[in-house]
Amino acid sequence: MISTNNVSLRYGARALFEDVNVKFTPGNCYGLIGANGAGKSTFLKILSGEIEPNTGEVSITPGERMAVLKQDHFQFDEHEVLETVIMGHERLYQIMKEKDAIYAKADFTDEDGIKASELEGEFAELNGWEAESEAASLLTGLGIGVELHDKIMKDLDGGQKVRVLLAQALFGKPDVLLLDEPTNHLDIKSIAWLEEFLINFENTVIVISHDRHFLNKVCTHIADLDFGKIQLYVGNYDFWYESSQLALQMAKDQNKKKEEKIKQLQEFVARFSANASKSKQATSRKKMLDKINLDDIRPSSRRYPFVGFKPDREAGNDLLFVEGITKTIDGEKVLNNVSFIVNKGDKIAFVGDNSIAKTALFQILMGEMEADSGEFRWGITTSQSYFPNDNSKYFDGVELNLVDWLRQFSEEKSETFIRGFLGRMLFSGEEALKSASVLSGGEKVRCMLSRMMLSGANVIILDEPTNHLDLESITAVNNGLINFPGTILFSSHDHQFVQTVANRIIEITPDGIIDKQMTYDEYLESK
Repeated sequence: MISTNNVSLRYGARALFEDVNVKFTPGNCYGLIGANGAGKSTFLKILSGEIEPNTGEVSITPGERMAVLKQDHFQFDEHEVLETVIMGHERLYQIMKEKDAIYAKADFTDEDGIKASELEGEFAELNGWEAESEAASLLTGLGIGVELHDKIMKDLDGGQKVRVLLAQALFGKPDVLLLDEPTNHLDIKSIAWLEEFLINFENTVIVISHDRHFLNKVCTHIADLDFGKIQLYVGNYDFWYESSQLALQMAKDQNKKKEEKIKQLQEFVARFSANASKSKQATSRKKMLDKINLDDIRPSSRRYPFVGFKPDREAGNDLLFVEGITKTIDGEKVLNNVSFIVNKGDKIAFVGDNSIAKTALFQILMGEMEADSGEFRWGITTSQSYFPNDNSKYFDGVELNLVDWLRQFSEEKSETFIRGFLGRMLFSGEEALKSASVLSGGEKVRCMLSRMMLSGANVIILDEPTNHLDLESITAVNNGLINFPGTILFSSHDHQFVQTVANRIIEITPDGIIDKQMTYDEYLESK
């Protein structure tokens, strides 16, 4: 178990945390959520001892071992991959090195024999004889093949290093496991493996992630960092989100009788309990949900941007015809004789291992890149708006403030209108006068989405729109696309985003495409 007692942290006049008292218990997985800048990663560093709080203390049950997903990708560059994983259990690794040093002695003494015997006993207690096979199993599950296990870390690419460091954190059944964005750089198969690992993990897990599907699968609780405090809630991310919205609704309607509100809550909990899967996480969560009362649910201070796309006109039946498009980039054929027809109402997710291929296809369809061969034709009633993977050309060196930046893309030029639009995208007051050239990644994405909403297009193309966004903005974009009455072509690594938006999946492969009229989960099952 790990807990905090009156933990506070201030940076100058700004307080990230004030007197945080929270207890994380074994057998549970806690999803740590909070708005960008709230201090989620900082709080994990306080728990791990990397950062000292101004006041208060962190306590861990004596004798328990903590493991942390390390962020320094170069720390283990001179070590072998398998060895790096085992180094996640410091005491076990230390014993292995001490044993090797003793047995390598030319003048082996009786004292050495006694010491070696003691080490062997402790080694066995720590399950040392299974260490290499456990490390290899973790690496394989995370997509690091056996052929890489004896390689030196510096010979791996960045994505592979991240997977090795994740295996290091998981190694040796730690009592407390701290994970900051563990799904970054993982493919679908590796994420699914990690989900199952954490569902069956019997100790304490605290995880930060922007992947809602992942949080929904693995979390028994949500730890909400809000108002400088951390409040624990039973359930996964969807339950927290829906309950916080219910609490807001209840707070707005103070005149409603308490009996009616309790009935709402009971119906709400019953719906989530009925939808629970058969995993151990869901079973324990259902029991806890049944015990929730009205006072356990509180409204959140989170602000959600408004994302809504309204086409100026309805498109006809002829939308897009693509025939035989082929493209080679830097000697690699990324698109090979790609052909498909887009129908009215299609919301198509383009998937596949090669992100360059998806970006190239979108750029060709938007006239930003020439295909080597093949052709495409947009229907005459269509209008398109494009969210590029790289938006730097819209912002780099641009000295306009946000009002003037957005005015470029609006038929309505009045400042009142533009400011109102920016306000709905969380740029209010002085924020609307920031220079477009100094925006964060998430702020740039919100500006690009604003530009698209002003276009009135009936076909929208989005290349990884959830990158750089916080959970609140991802949720808003997700809902906006679900409600969009037009046609969508998009790519995304966000499982829930693809599952809830797409009604058709096109996989781009080296040999062409695989085209399926189905949901994302159905597509994954079919594979």
